Amino acid sequence: MNFKSRKDPLFLSALLVLIFLFILIGVFSDSGKETGWYWYVLGITPTSILFLWFFFGTSYSLTSSLLNYKSGPLKGSIPLENIREIIKNKTLWVGLKPATARRGLIIKYNAYDEIYISPQDNEEFIKSILSYKADIKII
Repeated sequence: MNFKSRKDPLFLSALLVLIFLFILIGVFSDSGKETGWYWYVLGITPTSILFLWFFFGTSYSLTSSLLNYKSGPLKGSIPLENIREIIKNKTLWVGLKPATARRGLIIKYNAYDEIYISPQDNEEFIKSILSYKADIKII
């Protein structure tokens, strides 16, 4: 089962401001020199592409044994048997966060590990994960 990440206006605003700042730096920098413009484009373009990859390339999938996450170049999986608790409608500001919105799900697994995700519909995601492993504590 596949889930797309919810797109938060705050994340989108931050992304647009960063790209706008990159453009302003290029316009008002010393780009009159031929090599100055080349280095600017070489440095800023990959950074902008990376931010857009995070924004449009964040998703999650559930199988009978794994929770897989993908956010730009970050990819990983968590065995469902290791998930012990899900905290809904909270935001994790520090740590592993393959998400593009606030008020998502904090998933605690193993002894001390946690990850923050933001599926389109938190309730639908919880319902789906509970269908595979019913003994997860929901807060």
